[in-house]
Amino acid sequence: MRWSRELKIASRSMRTAVRAASAMAKAQAGLPGLRPGIGPQRDPGRDADPELIAGFGSNPGRLSMFVHVPAVAPTRGAPLIVLLHGCGQSAVGFARDNGWTALADRLGIPLVLPEQSGDNNHGRCFNWFRPTHVGRELGEALSIRQMVAAAIDRFGSDPARVYLAGLSAGGAMTAALLAAYPDVFAAGAVVAGLPVGAASGTTEALRRMAEAGPDRSPDEWAAQVRHAAPVGYAGPWPRLSIWHGSADRVVDPANARLLAGQWATVHGLDGSGEAAEPDPGRREIWGRPDRPAVELWTLPGLGHVWPAEAANRIAGFWGLQGG
Repeated sequence: MRWSRELKIASRSMRTAVRAASAMAKAQAGLPGLRPGIGPQRDPGRDADPELIAGFGSNPGRLSMFVHVPAVAPTRGAPLIVLLHGCGQSAVGFARDNGWTALADRLGIPLVLPEQSGDNNHGRCFNWFRPTHVGRELGEALSIRQMVAAAIDRFGSDPARVYLAGLSAGGAMTAALLAAYPDVFAAGAVVAGLPVGAASGTTEALRRMAEAGPDRSPDEWAAQVRHAAPVGYAGPWPRLSIWHGSADRVVDPANARLLAGQWATVHGLDGSGEAAEPDPGRREIWGRPDRPAVELWTLPGLGHVWPAEAANRIAGFWGLQGG
């Protein structure tokens, strides 16, 4: 009976993987069915080409580093934004197609754009489920940390205002990085991602994409974050904006609620947030109404894509512009 159950899990996991690859491919191609998740397009005549940066550190995760320098040169002490693409996407295309390049140009904020390779992961997904790549000072996590340090040095960015956002595998990696480096990132945003500690291997990762879990109390979920942080770290913890479509068939939307409960508990808040129904969906917050520690947006009818309005709303949540 156990063998039969494992076969069912494996079959479901394979279907989930196929859906993930298909969704990301359609998003890149801009097919009509996914247009609601695609943000403003680049004006090729206006934007500078992002730069490929070599020699930013030891790069144990073997990632590529791109930077987008805003149209107006950033001033010293400006914030810094790091973006993590989804499976099969390019770093530059992800930033451009989802509104971040235009936002960076308008606000004068540099973008750090890590990019995964097929040599590291066949689907070109960040390895958010591998302990050797999400632990502090390890693998891809350390590579991204080194990119941040190099960008701060280059642009004179404010080290207290470094922000991180990601989609799908990039979203799950974002959550993991916020846990491993809470002293580096002021706040983050996870779109269609998973909570910290949801999986520690490929099979488990695919299972948790299809079915949120495992069954843990909020305190047990919060312990996953605290365990990833530096020994003895007591805060402050990054604030977190969470977005998930109710029609997502690649990553179970229930993961978003687990993630919200995890980080609300880390911030010392209980599991029930204040809810409202603003456009574009249902928003729940934990913490001060004017500056919540955690927010959760549930978007009705949206699949596994980046919401068109998310970049501007997230920048507002981070305090980089009006919400």
